[in-house]
Amino acid sequence: MNELINRSAELTMSSMDIAELCEKRHDHVMRDIRKMLEELDLPTPQFSGVYRADNGQQYECFNLPRRECDILMAGYSIRYRAVIVDRWRELERYAAEGPKLPTTFAEALRLAAEQAERLEQQQAQLAQAAPKVAFVDRYVDATGLQNLSNVAKMLSFGPIKFSRLLAEDGILYRSGGALVPKQEFIDKGLFRIKTGEANGHSWMQTKVTSKGVDWLAQRYATEVVGA
Repeated sequence: MNELINRSAELTMSSMDIAELCEKRHDHVMRDIRKMLEELDLPTPQFSGVYRADNGQQYECFNLPRRECDILMAGYSIRYRAVIVDRWRELERYAAEGPKLPTTFAEALRLAAEQAERLEQQQAQLAQAAPKVAFVDRYVDATGLQNLSNVAKMLSFGPIKFSRLLAEDGILYRSGGALVPKQEFIDKGLFRIKTGEANGHSWMQTKVTSKGVDWLAQRYATEVVGA
């Protein structure tokens, strides 16, 4: 997800993040924001920004502080409001605490031990997850490419936590305003990037292939919904 954190400035959330979290087209979110700013009599340039797409071109986006984001989400469904509220809590917690790194040799050893324990647990879970991989393949083969939110649900992750995990593991990265896979994972056939343009604005969305879902299920070894 888009960090957009500057501890010396006000926290904001981009329209690209809002579109991704709420499973909406970016141009539709941009339309909603413009309408909101007009009704609030707020200057559009104050919130306007740009992001660079993979084609090298720059496109407009909006960066909303908490107040304006809350007002926008008042018109969205409860489910989407809940997702945005959870994301704001993560951003605010990160801004307040910052990343925690070991400061002593003992802390570094404890961190290494915790990571080793996590790896052992994942390996043990991997064996248990094997029968569920077939379920994932059947589901994806029947429905085609999946977005990140659907895959998160299939693997029993919250969409925000899942996107953050993929970013932390170096699988996804922020390109302009969108969260996209690194080229090596695209080349392996695990992900595809859908692009388009509407009303003069470009949009970009990450999709997961059936092979990618299988790979993610084996990598993270979580309970698959409905298995």
